[in-house]
Amino acid sequence: MAIHDLKCIQPYFQPICDSDKTFELRKNDRDFKVGDELILREIDHDLKYTGMYALCDVTSILKDYIGLMPGYCIMSIICNEYGDEADNQADS
Repeated sequence: MAIHDLKCIQPYFQPICDSDKTFELRKNDRDFKVGDELILREIDHDLKYTGMYALCDVTSILKDYIGLMPGYCIMSIICNEYGDEADNQADS
């Protein structure tokens, strides 16, 4: 199991938190595997971090599939937790 810290742009971030978007299409440059954890950090259109995060588990992976660009994968994900990093720092 590996933990991957990734950026996620605003229009796609909240649907992941709400469990409306249960997949991620990514370049498979990190050799993603079932059981890996994704730390998705929201960025705005200026590519600046908003402070929001989501912790997700990878439950399945589709790669080397007809119609999917070589080197890319689609991961099924489950969001387990999300929030504002500032709130977590205040609790410390």
